[in-house]
Amino acid sequence: MYYCYLATPIGDLLLAGDDQALSLIGFPEGSMRRDPDPDWIYNEEPFTAARKQLLEYFDGQRTEFELPLRLSGTEFQMLVLEELQRIPYGETASYGDIAARIGNPKAVRAVGAANGRNPIPIIVPCHRVIGGGGDLTGFGGGLDTKAALLRLEAESRKFMGAS
Repeated sequence: MYYCYLATPIGDLLLAGDDQALSLIGFPEGSMRRDPDPDWIYNEEPFTAARKQLLEYFDGQRTEFELPLRLSGTEFQMLVLEELQRIPYGETASYGDIAARIGNPKAVRAVGAANGRNPIPIIVPCHRVIGGGGDLTGFGGGLDTKAALLRLEAESRKFMGAS
C-alpha cells in the first residue's frame, strides 16, 4: 500500500491506496484519524489525480470527483456508500433519508454506523449526512471539520450562482 499526505484547509489528509485506486483518506483528528501502517510505502505519484482533485474541491472549483476508488465493507455498508455518492454537492440528507433510499427505512442506526466506517470521506461525502432534525452529528474528522466542509460547499454554491 502506498500513502502520502495532502495539506488542506482542514489539516493534513492521509491518502492511501495502490497504483490502481484510492482506498483510504484519513483525517488529522477525530475517530477517522489514521497513521500509515509500518509496511506502507511513501509515494505521492499514485495520488497525483486525487491530490489535484481534492485541492480543486477545497478551492471551490470541483463539485464531483472522478477517481478510481477501492471501497470495502459489507453488502449493507456498500449500499450506504453508494447512496452517499448520490447526495449532490452542497446539499444534505438525513440518516433516515439514506435508510429510505436504500429500501430499509428502519435501518437509521445501521446507516449511521456504515456512514461512520466510510474509508474515503470527502470523496464519498459522508459529511453531507446530518441528523433528522438538521443537526450535525458524529463525524470521523470531528464536528468542526464536518461544519467546515458543509460551509465550504454552501459558500461555493453561492459563488457559482446555485440556489
